[in-house]
Amino acid sequence: MAAENSRGAMFRVILPNQPSRVTNAELFFDLVFVFAVTQISHTLLHHFTPLGAVHVAVLFLAVWWVWVYTAWVTNWLNPDLTPVRILIFLMMLGGLVLSTTIPTAFEGRGLWFAIAYAAMQVGRTAFWLFATPRHRTAVRHNAIRILTWLSISAVLWIAGGFSEGETRLWLWIAAVTWEYVSPAARFWVPKLGFSSVEAWAVEGNHMAERCAGFIIIALGEAVVVNGATFAELEWTSANILAFVSALVGSIAMWWVYFHKGAEAGSERISKSTESGRLARLAYTYLHMPIVAGIILTAVSDELVLKHPTGHSDVRTIVSTIGGPLVFLIGTILFKHSIRGFLQLSHGIGIILLLVLWWFAADLSPLRLSVATSVILIVVAVWESVSLGSKVEEAEEH
Repeated sequence: MAAENSRGAMFRVILPNQPSRVTNAELFFDLVFVFAVTQISHTLLHHFTPLGAVHVAVLFLAVWWVWVYTAWVTNWLNPDLTPVRILIFLMMLGGLVLSTTIPTAFEGRGLWFAIAYAAMQVGRTAFWLFATPRHRTAVRHNAIRILTWLSISAVLWIAGGFSEGETRLWLWIAAVTWEYVSPAARFWVPKLGFSSVEAWAVEGNHMAERCAGFIIIALGEAVVVNGATFAELEWTSANILAFVSALVGSIAMWWVYFHKGAEAGSERISKSTESGRLARLAYTYLHMPIVAGIILTAVSDELVLKHPTGHSDVRTIVSTIGGPLVFLIGTILFKHSIRGFLQLSHGIGIILLLVLWWFAADLSPLRLSVATSVILIVVAVWESVSLGSKVEEAEEH
């Protein structure tokens, strides 16, 4: 059947009313990024300074970008075919090298990080270009555009790997900025011009499911951190409450994202006539702060579990309030992109977190954690009730 596929022998066969499924090879690939997320959260925990936060932000943006670009390519290519599976397995090798170098990327192993990242981005895109048949001119031109942009950023990444200190940081900031601007600039290159929206069509259910899977990865990291840290401690009433609060917070985040938002996003993108544009905004850009907020919350969980009493320090305040805050900002923007209106529940949650920040220094880490978990529960319940009533009204009419 693959040989008769008009889209190309290595591309997925698209059938009416049959959404493309997420394959086992893709889920296997994601295991590497479970490790990457763990490395990012632990690196931030041990380098929680303004400069350390900037370093981790650059590394996180790179990790998210290489994963989400791969999700786009496997939305088009068929991971059940051996050549595409080999590509995925090679990407896993690159991802493991990338992940292992995260803690020392701004120290001794920066060049390894840069080489792994550049090889993954450029190599995967070159394979996609090779796999695209010549009669699909628009798709080939898209691949050429992206390959051009990624090749330029690869030079910046590797140049940063050869450099040290501030020079490395600024080169990598330039590289990641270049890559994040490129989709918004529609990968313009001389002669070929801008990419067209039509050429970016994706199978919406697959893209939504892939990004939802990464949310599970991030939430899983938060749960693992919570359990692993709690297991090492002598159990007291304070850290038992902190353990429960962290788990409840993770459950509330899951509820906020999955109970209504994930399904609505999948339905919206699957029916959209501009699935590529929606995938770029809602899933490529706006899922990034959602994941970042969950990772920051995982850092908070460990800090609060180890020191639940006393006054909250700056690290605890920033992670405990900042994590849910970034998460809610990401989810309110994501849901706005698929529903067309801002969720009042999320907006109130954001305001409450900002108000809490004002009093945070006077609260213990445990009380701060409980307060943020309560705010997330309020957001989750409010959205469920309000959207549930709207569905009932629509059914009555």
